[in-house]
Amino acid sequence: MRNQAMFSMIALAMLVIVGCSPKYYVPNTHNVPLLEEKGQITLAVHGNVNQFEVQTAYGLSSNIGLMVNAGFFFPADDDDGNGGSGRLGEVGLGYFTKIGENVVFETYGLLGFGSVENNFPSSLISNPSTTGKINANIFRAGIQPNIGFTSEYFSAAVSARFISLNYSNIKGSLIFDGIDQFAYLENHKSSFLVEPALTVRAGLENIKLQAQLSGSWNLSHNNFPQENALLSLGLFVKI
Repeated sequence: MRNQAMFSMIALAMLVIVGCSPKYYVPNTHNVPLLEEKGQITLAVHGNVNQFEVQTAYGLSSNIGLMVNAGFFFPADDDDGNGGSGRLGEVGLGYFTKIGENVVFETYGLLGFGSVENNFPSSLISNPSTTGKINANIFRAGIQPNIGFTSEYFSAAVSARFISLNYSNIKGSLIFDGIDQFAYLENHKSSFLVEPALTVRAGLENIKLQAQLSGSWNLSHNNFPQENALLSLGLFVKI
């Protein structure tokens, strides 16, 4: 019991530390439309308590698909006012094909643009000459292959994003935990990330509930301030 209580206290402390730290990247939900034919449209809305996303895809031809994604990130500020937000818009063009009766393979090239901001007024107490804020623009480019099983009432897919993440137009002055965050972000403006995901859908033929669990691994900077896992829930519609 003593060891269990100690583990719980350590886990809680880690959550508090993570929650009170600047964060420069949060992955969005993978758009996994599993297109099967020309003219097919998919629409999805999903997220969690910290973000909201809208995604769509369209079969331009019998094998070429287009997707558009929009995400808004708005975690609640801490009691001392520390917090941040972000947004991301993304387009993708790719190839899809059926493998047998119930399996679909897709791969998309992705381009995304967005922004991130962190506001830490509590840092002004020990650093009164700073603004306590930092913001930057985001450019993201990569590829996303996925393969999935689809049927009338259930579908499941695995996907992976391989992306280059880049920051520009960095502004502000924030010192957190003794580190100049402006200088830190300037020195870590580019990263390569691998983001795997598992997507499960269940429901009616054209309307299903969706759950997705994904990870985000920064291979360039192991300790980069970002979210490393995402669970999103939502609604998926196929037209």
